[in-house]
Amino acid sequence: MDAKTNLKAKLPSRHVTEGPERAPHRSYYYAMGLTADQIHQPFVGVASCWNEAAPCNISLMRQAQAVKKGVAAAGGTPREFCTITVTDGIAMGHGGMRASLPSREVIADSVELTMRGHAYDALVGLAGCDKSLPGMMMAMVRLNVPSIFIYGGSILPGTFKGRPVTVQDVFEAVGKHSVGAMSDEDLLGLEQVACPSAGACGAQFTANTMAMVSEAIGLALPYSAGAPAPYEMRDQFCMTAGEQVMQLVLSGLRPRDIVTRKALENAAATVAASGGSTNAALHLPAIANEAGIEFTLFDVAEVFKRTPYIADLKPGGRYVAKDLFEAGGIPLVMKALLDGGYLHGDCMTVTGRTIAENLKSVKWNPDQDVVRPASKPILATGGVVGLKGNVAPEGAIVKVAGMANLKFTGPARCFDGEEACFDAVKNRKYKEGEVLVIRYEGPRGGPGMREMLSTTAALYGQGMGDKVALITDGRFSGATRGFCVGHVGPEAAVGGPIGLLRDGDIIELDAENGILNVKLSDEELAKRKTEWKPRSNDHGSGYLWKYAQQVGPAVTGAVTHPGAKAETITYADE
Repeated sequence: MDAKTNLKAKLPSRHVTEGPERAPHRSYYYAMGLTADQIHQPFVGVASCWNEAAPCNISLMRQAQAVKKGVAAAGGTPREFCTITVTDGIAMGHGGMRASLPSREVIADSVELTMRGHAYDALVGLAGCDKSLPGMMMAMVRLNVPSIFIYGGSILPGTFKGRPVTVQDVFEAVGKHSVGAMSDEDLLGLEQVACPSAGACGAQFTANTMAMVSEAIGLALPYSAGAPAPYEMRDQFCMTAGEQVMQLVLSGLRPRDIVTRKALENAAATVAASGGSTNAALHLPAIANEAGIEFTLFDVAEVFKRTPYIADLKPGGRYVAKDLFEAGGIPLVMKALLDGGYLHGDCMTVTGRTIAENLKSVKWNPDQDVVRPASKPILATGGVVGLKGNVAPEGAIVKVAGMANLKFTGPARCFDGEEACFDAVKNRKYKEGEVLVIRYEGPRGGPGMREMLSTTAALYGQGMGDKVALITDGRFSGATRGFCVGHVGPEAAVGGPIGLLRDGDIIELDAENGILNVKLSDEELAKRKTEWKPRSNDHGSGYLWKYAQQVGPAVTGAVTHPGAKAETITYADE
């Protein structure tokens, strides 16, 4: 028995390729042109979220071919497959956004089922947009086979009238247009140039936030998550990932060896340091759930609180992902945090080396101002802050990066659903100083926990972004800026306090001290709770109905299954 056969005897694919009883299974592989040697090698799933929905995903299939070459060169047999993705930029501002967060679960579930059904031994996962990144990482940790994550890369910035622009500028332009501050011609001109290439939204929105997480948590190769999608070097990263995953098969290094509590804290620290998306406070607990680690919104917020904000990235700052990559990439941010004592350097990564070992040769670049040393931060506390109070006993989250004022008090203006609030904003039926409350948009109540970028961007376009605040049991896009508080829990649909608020109630927001309160007595809130009645929605069937029956609260990641803590054996060991 040779070394290859010895290795195969320990891998999942032995169930479909080894022994005389698997002759029917092998006949299928011969039908696809595989040789006997290829059939008896380790099988590596190459999972891609490719589709033609948006530029975020359009380059993934090409990159997957480079991964397959790497796998084959290192003695493995690649097996390519695709899964879905829902692109938030297209889904934003209408009912399609209800599909966004649930798509994360479908991605993780479908990758799991494909890997299980065909008994693949390892996984390289390529993702390009928002929920597809955490969905793919969740699948890796759940399956616990040797895995490497690849981000498809960011889009290049556009240029409009001599200045760089992103899709955020287009969303905010809608608000300007609604008040006559932008002409039809300029709006058309902007939309035609804002997104000039393949790749995910270029600023530190959810996709680039979770891309940074992929390196910081140890599941992606250093520098691979920062290179923009059009850069030819992406093929080199993909080829290397294919080769390296075979080394992980040989060494037996698995995702749960990498994704530890310390690694999750590292990931949260990079989000805070970069002023990243509040959606990370949903996705990190969800990834932790797959590893059987309890890591809630409050754990994420605790890391945010102690981590300095050092990367000057849009939407709160000046730069986009391309600028960060050319200044030194994600490793430059991580090196600054490590040197400042804000990262755990002993965490293992897919390179087979620790974070500290990976960063050993990274030198500080003094000829850039995208990233600052941790000793000279933009803000002393992280770019994202957790809140708690009688409106949010289960917590809430706000991005403070770029905010001048961290406190806001004003009367509530309540809306049951985003459309009602957007209509009020579009028609200027709100007042300066109000706290706009959007509820029944939580994981269960939406269902699907929609993002509110259309509304918040319109406020900024009208010049009112810093003159009102907004709270919701739904989510905000990574492109959202201003005093916008999301993930308020418990959500309204289950009788949470946000559902008990009335117009005129005085809401107190304090991001310095982590407070979200309404100036009402416990007795008054209890009285209102007795008068509250559950609210139905329009989704009595289909996937959104199914999701609403299964989904848990935002505080633990809005997950739909118990995770590793309820396992008896992982797929990799079956």
